[in-house]
Amino acid sequence: MTQTSPRPQQVAEESPRKVDAVVVGAGLSGLYMLHKLRGLGLSVQVYDKGEGIGGTWFSNRYPGARVDVKSMDYAYSFDAALEQEWEWTEKYPAQEELLRYIEHVADRFDLRPHIRLRTRVAEAVFDGGAGRWHVRTDRGGEVSAQYLIMATGCLSASKLPEVPGLESYGGDWYHTGHWPEEGVDFTGKRVAVIGTASSGVQVIPLIAEQAAQLTVFQRTPNFVIPANNHPLDPEDQRSVKARYAEVRKANRESGFGVAFPEATQGAMEVSDEERDGYYRRVWYDEDNSLVSLLSGYNDLILNKESNDTIAQFVRDRIAEVVEDPEVAEELQPRDHPLGAKRPCLGTNYYETFNLPHVSLVNVRRTPLVEITPTGIRTSEDEFAFDAVVFATGFDAMTGALMAVDIRGRDGARLAEKWAEGPRTYLGIAVAGFPNLFTITGPGSPSVLSNMMVSIEQHVEWVGGAIAAMRARGKRTMEATAAAEDAWTRHVGDVAQATLYPTADSWYMGSNVPGKPRVFMPYPAGVGLYRQKCDEVAAAGYEGFDLTD
Repeated sequence: MTQTSPRPQQVAEESPRKVDAVVVGAGLSGLYMLHKLRGLGLSVQVYDKGEGIGGTWFSNRYPGARVDVKSMDYAYSFDAALEQEWEWTEKYPAQEELLRYIEHVADRFDLRPHIRLRTRVAEAVFDGGAGRWHVRTDRGGEVSAQYLIMATGCLSASKLPEVPGLESYGGDWYHTGHWPEEGVDFTGKRVAVIGTASSGVQVIPLIAEQAAQLTVFQRTPNFVIPANNHPLDPEDQRSVKARYAEVRKANRESGFGVAFPEATQGAMEVSDEERDGYYRRVWYDEDNSLVSLLSGYNDLILNKESNDTIAQFVRDRIAEVVEDPEVAEELQPRDHPLGAKRPCLGTNYYETFNLPHVSLVNVRRTPLVEITPTGIRTSEDEFAFDAVVFATGFDAMTGALMAVDIRGRDGARLAEKWAEGPRTYLGIAVAGFPNLFTITGPGSPSVLSNMMVSIEQHVEWVGGAIAAMRARGKRTMEATAAAEDAWTRHVGDVAQATLYPTADSWYMGSNVPGKPRVFMPYPAGVGLYRQKCDEVAAAGYEGFDLTD
């Protein structure tokens, strides 16, 4: 059986030492946090459980993996020279290019000496008397830090389906979130893919190019928008770079972290012809994006009748592409509004189901029963496979945080505090956990936005807060219970005014059995959220207790 995530050999670290800050995670957020803290003169230790830096873009190496935000927007803005020197090759860059970019940043700013890889943070305990966090790793090492910053990512705690028998399976198996660095050759094999969200949508067409037989197990069809990916025109890239400051400002003030002209009409306020014309232009435009599809009218995520128009438009396109009417119907989402689950960008996804060696199994109708020694058994059939690919996603937003035993004042565990759902102030801080900062944590826009914009905003806000603490001689900074309660209620109230909670999505924790059903990200948009965070800071960090 292929082992996709081997555990590193346990090696003892040096004796306990003190640093100013521990950062957990060496992806995009952890690297920028490290750079920011070093710029403030702090000593920093970064830990990452992976074999290399890059976080999401190190571990998600599956065929077809690429970002769903345009490359010119999905890049750091904190250094003007970096912006100008890096040349992107595609509208939506693939994992390999994104990892090259991240490694370039790490080398350019000399970040690697402060990062310890193949090291998982197992425990972090706050010492109220010392005002410090005691951090212990799976290698037995310990470090003491004044600040603990969790840059663990929103989609980094992978999960397998709740189906017994995997240990008995005699073939090879893989999870898209832990793909082997050397790649996988599926040529001539019988392959199963379980899952049809973003990673499944990206990997399925490419596995189909190699496999002798591909069977896709789908529980819930998702809306897949054509990526219309293409090489970047050098002149277009130069044009964006010439006005990068303007582009970045607009992104920061937007709803999704990608600037788009503000819609002034609802979808039902225009004629059917005008509305259909707009959807068609976006669908076939080589410069399209998820944001352009969702932002053409101002009520698509607020009004079910309006959303139905765009959902039906996409269903009609699926029916046009997929030749078998029964398969086309199976692939058409009907149980959630478009956008209430994160839509997927795809390339030849629906076309793949026209291939004679590709089949679709609806596991809502015929549930998975077990993984057998030779394959998969459903309630009606048994299938033999040489390889199984799990595109089954993540325990989103809270999974990576809960994987660390984080204990705040008086030994209170974060996992117990969040037993009924995450509670934060601004998605950055948690009452009872002084000097703990969560980058793009629950209660912030995070996964509803261009993650790069949200990452930079959080890192810069946390860096500013730490600088203010040090300037004022403050030892700890802690969200008040009242501020946390008010913000958590506000996030819930805003979400209830939208269509988001109507879907069983990972935004709601619905993909993890037993996880509280709570809408976790903040849906009012990155512009309004940034304004709120700036107001809190300008008011002397209103809602926080700062102690000497």
